[in-house]
Amino acid sequence: MDEQKPGQLILAGTPIGNAEDASARLRRLLAEADIIAAEDTRRLHALAARLGVEIAGKVVSHHEHNESERSAGLLASVEAGQTVVVVSDAGMPTVSDPGYRVVTAAVERGLPVTTAPGPSAVTTALAVAGLPTDRFTFEGFAPRKDSDRRRAFTELAQERRTMVFFESPHRVAATLAAMSAIWGEDRRAAVCRELTKTYEEVLRGTLRHLAEQTAADQVRGEIVIVVEGASPPAARSPSELVPAVLARVDGGERLKSVVAELATRHDVSKRDLYAAAISARQ
Repeated sequence: MDEQKPGQLILAGTPIGNAEDASARLRRLLAEADIIAAEDTRRLHALAARLGVEIAGKVVSHHEHNESERSAGLLASVEAGQTVVVVSDAGMPTVSDPGYRVVTAAVERGLPVTTAPGPSAVTTALAVAGLPTDRFTFEGFAPRKDSDRRRAFTELAQERRTMVFFESPHRVAATLAAMSAIWGEDRRAAVCRELTKTYEEVLRGTLRHLAEQTAADQVRGEIVIVVEGASPPAARSPSELVPAVLARVDGGERLKSVVAELATRHDVSKRDLYAAAISARQ
């Protein structure tokens, strides 16, 4: 008897708002897959109805609360030769949505994993924000607690790349206010609401302006915040860095190690900084 060839696990991108963004491949997969694992089964059936697609396979729920236990059954189906399609409510699975656990488990078992690429709120917001797109970082949802949120933003204070965040409508004003306080009121940003939907809106301006605007006006719908990265630090001369070097050396650190670190961080000559520090100590 021939050994059973495994099927495959397919991560399929769904529209983030406008159903017309559904690909032909997504339509075919919804109609032909043996199993569809959906974040919300009701939303999946509603999408299929809008697309005029009849789902023939089995539909199971696959969300953050049952992903761990559901993964084993899904992968058993793949091992049995079936095609399992994973979809989230909108956009690509695994991007702040379920899917990561089943993918890592499939990779560990050596099972085929592929994607049917589709819309992404991250790249859609980045495209319309009007901010640099050559380098960016996706930071997901900001922490809910104010202290955790401020700590996270402090760690990102020197991030040079454009940053993309997801946020809920009732926290967007507080998040923008924290960004403004920590990163500076004049940092440019964009608040993208209901992308690709009927009431799509993109608010652009400084963090201060956007914080005030979203606090005054009730913001509704799916929100993506895009913020420009930090500006390069102003050029500094070796002599300006000497006090910082000597203070750390007096605290017990090695002179050469401190010089190497600060010279790299501030883009100055290590040799010149070392010489300036030696001269100052004498």
